[in-house]
Amino acid sequence: MGVEGGARVARDVAELISDGGYETVVATRDHHIDPGLHFSDDPDFLDSWPPHCTAGSTGANLHEPLTESMFTGIFYKGEYDAGYSGFEAHNGQVLLPDWLQSRGIQNLDVCGIATDYCVRATSLDAARDGFNVRVLQDLTAAVADENLPDLHREFAEAGITIA
Repeated sequence: MGVEGGARVARDVAELISDGGYETVVATRDHHIDPGLHFSDDPDFLDSWPPHCTAGSTGANLHEPLTESMFTGIFYKGEYDAGYSGFEAHNGQVLLPDWLQSRGIQNLDVCGIATDYCVRATSLDAARDGFNVRVLQDLTAAVADENLPDLHREFAEAGITIA
């Protein structure tokens, strides 16, 4: 989905991954097949959006310079609903939280788009599931920057660190 600053985020995340500081790196991807009311010809940009990340389209691809080979795992979300949270995502076999737990991963750095939707939902779900969560703020881009002060309060209340 196009978000102002999204291309910068993709470039900066690719650079972070290439620096080699992470042992395990996963991606979540919107993979909309029939997301119902999430797609709208008259979107409200809160609960409904123009069609985006439709399965089988180029819009569902990772944004360059990110490539699938950069990730230990890729998890798909939103096939039949909005699917904001990466903790609803699967790799065809297992849900992301189960995959992380099976590998003993407890600490998560979260980045990507959109800060106020997918990053928010993923981070809050991860914290609720007992993971230690840090949002890499400079590696995110919001749909609406005016949402960020409330989001930061919400993260603080959930014990999520903003770096």
